[in-house]
Amino acid sequence: MEVLQAKVEVGRLEKAEPLSESEVEMIQRSWVPVFQKNEAAWIAVLIRLFSNFPSSKQFFSQFQHIDNPEEMKQSVQLKNHSKRAMKAMNTLVENLHDDDKVALVLSVMGKSHAIKHKVDPKYFKILGEVLLEVLVEDFPDSFSPDVQEAWGKLMALMYCHVTRVYSEVGWV
Repeated sequence: MEVLQAKVEVGRLEKAEPLSESEVEMIQRSWVPVFQKNEAAWIAVLIRLFSNFPSSKQFFSQFQHIDNPEEMKQSVQLKNHSKRAMKAMNTLVENLHDDDKVALVLSVMGKSHAIKHKVDPKYFKILGEVLLEVLVEDFPDSFSPDVQEAWGKLMALMYCHVTRVYSEVGWV
């Protein structure tokens, strides 16, 4: 199977396109094996994020001092954050047919990250790229080029919505 370089083009994130019914189905189908790995899948994403973009650790005081990926995997705080992130992503993916639910999930996440955690929205772009890289590498049978394209559109939709929420709460 051909594996595309799972990169979300920055320009593409600025103008999201709606997902088609077939793209929603591809995303939901490809999510099943990821969700079965649950915590481990999101831990892999976070460790890749922190390894490739160390500045992203600044928002996690509990484990920002840990550089060793194996040591990081043992962090209770990292595991807890992974569970919350995986639950939010699962809710999002399960409800892709419900625009109101998707908007609510992304609004809550956006407000939390903007107001409480003060996370620069650029990290959502970075996280989208990292998420796709890890999913393609760890689940190659589920992430064909078409599925990767659908997930890229989902990441763009997420980024656009989150940045809109950031703007609404006065993020400068």
